[in-house]
Amino acid sequence: MGKNITKLGLGLAALGRPEYINIREDESIDKSEIVFKQNTFSVLDEAYQLDVRYFDTAPSYGKGEAFLQEWIDTRKYQDVILGTKWGYTYVANWELGYEGKHEIKEHSLNKLLEQWEVSKKLLPNLKYYQVHSATFDSGILENEEVLNQLHLIKKQTGLKIGITTSGANQKDIIEAALKIQTENRPLFDSFQVTYNIFEQSTFSILKTILNTGRSVIIKEALANGRIFQNEKFQHYSETYRILDQLSEKYGVGADAIALRFVMDNLQPTFLLSGASNLNQLQENLKAKSFHLTNPELSILESMVVSPDNYWQERSDLSWN
Repeated sequence: MGKNITKLGLGLAALGRPEYINIREDESIDKSEIVFKQNTFSVLDEAYQLDVRYFDTAPSYGKGEAFLQEWIDTRKYQDVILGTKWGYTYVANWELGYEGKHEIKEHSLNKLLEQWEVSKKLLPNLKYYQVHSATFDSGILENEEVLNQLHLIKKQTGLKIGITTSGANQKDIIEAALKIQTENRPLFDSFQVTYNIFEQSTFSILKTILNTGRSVIIKEALANGRIFQNEKFQHYSETYRILDQLSEKYGVGADAIALRFVMDNLQPTFLLSGASNLNQLQENLKAKSFHLTNPELSILESMVVSPDNYWQERSDLSWN
């Protein structure tokens, strides 16, 4: 099987709500809802002009689904592909500095039915409907009621049903999901996974999935901003040095190098930019302008850290 040509997509996690788990460039931006909406529309417009056609959102991304719905309704693009998710509810209600959890997970049948009623308005552009952050703890992979309902949605709409994963056991979750069948057919057609220079634990299983013709969507390729030089992460100094060298060679930022690594190393179906403004988007999409050499890929592959360390570090990041 030949190389998969990865398409760049845009995730709305940082566009639809005022605070997100990331290392932001600028914390002083206006976080009012009207300004966020204007910014989101300008980023969506620019993404479309730059050939991005896949847009990924979720109910827990604040106004992410609503912004995307209004953008599609006003622009009337026929060639846009949308993905959304179910299973998390956004509860921070645009409150800045919200003390509690910003989103609550619930993988129940009631939550699926409730969120599907809203999400299905994204049809016919909606193509991917995903379980948001499937885990063993939530019981989603053994919940026959929910799995049967997902199968019914798939039969009625032709949607690709997927899961998204996070955490040190992403590989185990994917393996379990691959075994789930309904009417003697695999239920899950797509897998949205965290994969980047530091977290490569799912490489083999994702390659297998791609070889069966199913979709792999990669998120958090910039490791929530940890690929950028940061004094808090001295243990990545060697990675930063190499990213600097490659940035200079190719005339792009570290973000484009990190994205290109995923494109050349894994060749997923879609790779998401998590850009929250025009500049970030434009810098991210420079990843399309070059290829890394095999020796460069090998060096970046060696920068991997253990999943346990990676995910512990991620959980220690603050929302801002």
